[in-house]
Amino acid sequence: MTNLVQVDHLKKAFGDKVVIEDVSFGVPEGSVTVILGPSGSGKTTLLRSLNGLELPEAGRVRIGDAEVDFADVTPDKRGRLSAKARESVRALTAQSGFVFQGHHLFPHRTALENVTEGPVVVQGVPAPQAQEEANALLAKVGLAEHVNKYPHQLSGGQQQRVGIARALAIKPRLVLFDEPTSALDPELVGEVLEVMRDLAREGWTMVVVTHEIKFARQVADQVLFIDRGRVIEQGSPAEVISNPQQQRTRGFLKRILEPI
Repeated sequence: MTNLVQVDHLKKAFGDKVVIEDVSFGVPEGSVTVILGPSGSGKTTLLRSLNGLELPEAGRVRIGDAEVDFADVTPDKRGRLSAKARESVRALTAQSGFVFQGHHLFPHRTALENVTEGPVVVQGVPAPQAQEEANALLAKVGLAEHVNKYPHQLSGGQQQRVGIARALAIKPRLVLFDEPTSALDPELVGEVLEVMRDLAREGWTMVVVTHEIKFARQVADQVLFIDRGRVIEQGSPAEVISNPQQQRTRGFLKRILEPI
């Protein structure tokens, strides 16, 4: 199976604090990769680095035909990138849709308007076409009856499903999920995870940062355990979750699976 995503020797620091250190892995097309790890381990920074929301100091990321060597996109003293660097990062960003932890919907736009924003404004899709496709996506995530509602009229789970539809609307090759259920009330978690299970069954390539161990066991093709910015353990759910080899992984899973 061909890797849609290839990450090589990625490094990211904020000042003197290194948060990603020499991370390398691949993501086969049509597969689901789950990233586990304690808070502050660098999971979100890694995810944001995959589509250029963060700019690492070193390493390469390739998604499809778009590839960035981050050593070549170092901002100048004013924090600006060269035109060539901006274009390479933009090409990488265009390959993926991002589902944020806190929804990040436009509060004064309806669900339909939130989903059509990217295709119309960024990609130049004609508004009628974008609306037709957005309606189909909102129906896909179970929100056909809520397309004209504003975010404050929706539950947290419904808002997150709008966020998923918005990420899919740009027709990405890769969908990135940053702890998509962590801000939800427990009774709303299931509806979001079921949408994600459906996407996995449809063959979407997904990288998911989550603490939902049951979801990882059932859906992931591979699991990465990250601690202090490094990949400590990597393999199938049976290997990493059911039979971890590293003491750090075992300790983390014990706390998650057997909370006090």
